[in-house]
Amino acid sequence: MTHTHAADARLFRSLHTPSAPLALANAWDVASARLVEAAGAPAIATTSAGVSWALGSPDGGALTREQALDVIARTVAAVTVPVTADIEDGYGADAAAVAETVAGVIEAGAVGVNIEDGTRPPAELAARLTAARRTAEQAGADLFLNARVDTYLLGLGDPETRLAETLSRARRYVEAGADGVFVPGVTDPVTLKALAEDIAVPLNVMAGPGAPSVAELGTLGVARVSLGPGVALAAYAAARRAARELFGTGAVTSPADALSFGELDGLLAQSASDRRDR
Repeated sequence: MTHTHAADARLFRSLHTPSAPLALANAWDVASARLVEAAGAPAIATTSAGVSWALGSPDGGALTREQALDVIARTVAAVTVPVTADIEDGYGADAAAVAETVAGVIEAGAVGVNIEDGTRPPAELAARLTAARRTAEQAGADLFLNARVDTYLLGLGDPETRLAETLSRARRYVEAGADGVFVPGVTDPVTLKALAEDIAVPLNVMAGPGAPSVAELGTLGVARVSLGPGVALAAYAAARRAARELFGTGAVTSPADALSFGELDGLLAQSASDRRDR
């Protein structure tokens, strides 16, 4: 089977549907991406927080563009399913620099990106999205632009007008070229339904404790569900727990569902190109 960027891009777009929301267990390195793929994932999404932590940096713009692109390229090369990358604010001081990042993402083989607004004025993300769309068009690449609205995640503005502000930003970002809108930090069904009804493109939310199930989110109109840094946090929690037991009580235990050496080593032994040719 031929594995092409165009085919991956078409497949990735088709997966965004409330009738069966795209569920993404975000990966942060090749091993986590292969584990997620082997579990049956139809696509892989990276988590910038997880990537940052694995490289010894805090989340929030500490990664360099080169570091981020290297992980994206390695991930794409390791799996057979489409990959979408979290590129934070685009790893650039302005729209032109973000365009350079997006060009690198396309060259790395990813079919989508997340770009966030954070505490910046909405006009800045709109300009970055426009630059990203133009870059993809010039490269002849079908890139799924997912615009992240951080109003709820960061608690921005007046809670009474937060929904209206979120919808206003979403409309602006869609006009600028966004294919999807990501609103993390919302688990309330009423708010989720209002967002889905008023946003003209697929709605992406982040699942976590207290959130409805993927199927329930679909009935509310959500088309894509991410775990964000949740899987990476769970993995690091396991590492901390083992270390505390070892240095505390001297116990050497292993979770009942721990991977065996052979299982993980074998998973990484077969290259993605070999699996695509089957």
